[in-house]
Amino acid sequence: MRQRCGANRRHIGEFADLVRVPIGETAFLAMPSAAVHVPASPTLARAFGRFQLRRLLGKSETTMAWLALDSRAGLETMLTMPRIAPASPAGAAAWLLAVRRAARLDHPNIARPIECGIHEHWPFIAVDRRVGVTLDEWLADHPRPPIDEAAMLFESVLRGLAFAHDAGLAHLDLQLHAIVVNDRGQASVMALGAAQNVDAAAGGPRRRVDSDLMPLDPSTLRAQRAAAERDVLACGVLLHRLLAGEPALGSADTGRVIDRMAPRGREFVRLPWTTPQPVPEALRAIVNRSTAGQERLRYRSARTFLGALNGWREAVAEDDGGPVALLLDRLRTVGHLPALPGLAGRVQRITAIESQRTDEIARHLLPDLALSLELLRTLNTAQVQGTQVAGNGAVLTLRRVVALIGVDGVRQAANTLRAWPGPLDETNAKALLAAIDRVRLAGHTAQVLRPAGYDGEVIYLIAAMQSLGRLMLRYHFAEEAEQIQQLLQPAPGDAEPAEQPGMSEEAAAFAVLGVDTESFGNAVARHWGLGDDVLHMIRRLPVDAPVRKPDGDADLLRLVASAANEIVDAVSSLPAQKVGAALGNVAQRYSRVLRITTRTLAEALQEARDVLRKGSAPPAGEAATTTDEDKDAAAAMLHADAAGATPEPLQQG
Repeated sequence: MRQRCGANRRHIGEFADLVRVPIGETAFLAMPSAAVHVPASPTLARAFGRFQLRRLLGKSETTMAWLALDSRAGLETMLTMPRIAPASPAGAAAWLLAVRRAARLDHPNIARPIECGIHEHWPFIAVDRRVGVTLDEWLADHPRPPIDEAAMLFESVLRGLAFAHDAGLAHLDLQLHAIVVNDRGQASVMALGAAQNVDAAAGGPRRRVDSDLMPLDPSTLRAQRAAAERDVLACGVLLHRLLAGEPALGSADTGRVIDRMAPRGREFVRLPWTTPQPVPEALRAIVNRSTAGQERLRYRSARTFLGALNGWREAVAEDDGGPVALLLDRLRTVGHLPALPGLAGRVQRITAIESQRTDEIARHLLPDLALSLELLRTLNTAQVQGTQVAGNGAVLTLRRVVALIGVDGVRQAANTLRAWPGPLDETNAKALLAAIDRVRLAGHTAQVLRPAGYDGEVIYLIAAMQSLGRLMLRYHFAEEAEQIQQLLQPAPGDAEPAEQPGMSEEAAAFAVLGVDTESFGNAVARHWGLGDDVLHMIRRLPVDAPVRKPDGDADLLRLVASAANEIVDAVSSLPAQKVGAALGNVAQRYSRVLRITTRTLAEALQEARDVLRKGSAPPAGEAATTTDEDKDAAAAMLHADAAGATPEPLQQG
């Protein structure tokens, strides 16, 4: 017995010398700053109980992983253990109880431990080596993994983390050596909870960690959420490492990188513009959001991060894949938009005026955006276009729709729409109605701004369809739309110059869904059978693109609609004191092509508000009439910053 104890003491002494900590001490172990891949060493393997430690797989400030041989079973294993041994037997027992609880999780992306134990005060988690190699080892063999393969790896990791977080558990030290990749290229998370600091929590409130039925106190819930968010942030740092080809901030220890980022530090982690492989803009936005300098912009859960990655990858794999495919499927089940309240009354009025001119009927149809789009869809699907005269092209006026299908066709189209608000709850229904009002306001504004000789219905519908993607997002992806809206908002600072800007709409959509809202609009328009010429007109001019002389009527209509939408975006998203300057920027941007001024834009906006308030569209060849009083009110809007006034709300009544 004495000889066996002496042998064990020698083995543990050798292990302690290897990790540079005296037996019984619990201080941090001396280590390099980076968690590195250590090649096999020809030196004699050291004993750790029945395990022969062959080589170090990786280490961070809080954990280390070893490749070991289980002499009893004759199998290679991967041992993960904390860098700080628990200070007391009670602490070691608490550590063991927690990791055994985590070991009960059964998920394909969580590596199942074969043993959780303690040897000479050192806790360890053993995982069968046949599960795979560490991500650090895998990268040594795949130094430049394809972009989509890197994304797939971290989709697997995020699935495992999401399952663990749902169970109230977190990894706490996600590193390259804590992720294993099998021979099929699938990743899983290893050694959940190995980095927990049981000594720090010893003085806190005690609860049975092996009971899933005990209620949690608020402080414990907050700690769980914080730990889960740290895991998600670590995932972003590691994905940054794979895409950038080098560790973030020059440190391979994700824990140290996170400590240098907000809120503890001031460092920023963003993908460089020069990477070993070109990174698509959508994926760049996703990864940069995961490591954003502002905490409020980061992913709060593994599932939202996973949804963005999965959406991007599926959209790339297929032209209409991912969220776009889901949208097209929902079009068949719940339609594009629900009918606005009062649809039955509008249809009755149309029936009563059946003998009148088609343009008069169209005036009553145009205010209902859902019905207008349904009529366009009816006339522009591939099946219906096949029955039309060749060369007619897309139908972009409701007058022609009514002439082709008659009032009975209008009634049938109205009957296909779902009643307001469809599947939405009250909050999301209000948000959708506000979005529809903004789209209608942009359409009426475009009607006022259009050059002489151009059809009012055409420019209205083009301006409206430039926001088709936004409407589809708000109706079919209400929760994601709210996330995007939050990402657009600036964060207030201590002073006005210190205000932190939000994300751009394109980047926010990429970060949440993996695709941008314009892709939604284009996919729906193609699904309806609209041609390339219409797709070009409903593609809004990017705000950072120069405004060039139009090549033809289609380009001119696109520019008018884009200017109208930029005006409405400015008055609906900016504080009152910035609206005047924003209108001035729009006027300067389009002045050479559209010959407009700031006063012209303000007057056009006021006229559009009047039409929106009345709830009907002006005749196709006319603009709304504006009184001198209205013009004075519009001009006063330009000086709202001086007067401190608030622009009139977009949603009326």
